Amino acid sequence: MTEEPYRWLEAVANRREYVRDQLRGGTPVLAASLPDGILLVGAGPGQAKVFELFDRQALAGLGHPADLERLRQAAIDAAHTEAFTRAPEDVSLRRLVGYGLSPLLKANFEQIFTAPFLVELLLAEVGAEPAADVLVRLHFDGGFRAQPGGVMVAASLPEPEAAAQAWLQGVLAGVTERAAAAEWLLQAWWVLGANRPFGEGLPAEAERRAGWRAALAPGGERGVELGWLARRGPRAARYTAPTRAELGL
Repeated sequence: MTEEPYRWLEAVANRREYVRDQLRGGTPVLAASLPDGILLVGAGPGQAKVFELFDRQALAGLGHPADLERLRQAAIDAAHTEAFTRAPEDVSLRRLVGYGLSPLLKANFEQIFTAPFLVELLLAEVGAEPAADVLVRLHFDGGFRAQPGGVMVAASLPEPEAAAQAWLQGVLAGVTERAAAAEWLLQAWWVLGANRPFGEGLPAEAERRAGWRAALAPGGERGVELGWLARRGPRAARYTAPTRAELGL
């Protein structure tokens, strides 16, 4: 009997390693808070990676498409329940994550005889002002962190993810236009996918620009996916999906 807790810990450690191995090589997703809203960027071979959740919330993720869809639907259901029992303006990202998605992921991950969710997620909520924006990084085991605006990256490995986020925080300082922000985010996407460093040895800007355009050539196997949460608008729902051409990419 005394060995059971240790066996469970070993099983959880093996499960964590399994999930990380399955997610290795997954294409990252990125988000940036701008003066006029929040831009989300993903790219991949056909499967959707960027989604609307509710009026002011959106989700982007990498991993198994079926797991992404299950969690997207869980978030939508939680948002609609909150809107019905309280009010639509009371739906908040912190509650959706803290009381809905995070416990769901944690419970699933710790049930070692069920299949784990193969996902890494980031979520965004646009506020009345940039300081009120919320970005959340949610992991497959239910762990999460939230920050007020800024930049957020979700990748399959933690060290490159942190390096990309730190680099983007520097280059996006003062950037206000969606097109310019999308360009920087896609450069970071390419550097991550090419397994190149963000410090010493970072490819030159011309190589980064050419790299992501070659990887995401129009009509190719992979395409750019964009989501935009507008800060202000005539409708309660602020989410739109601008095309690559609309941003001049």
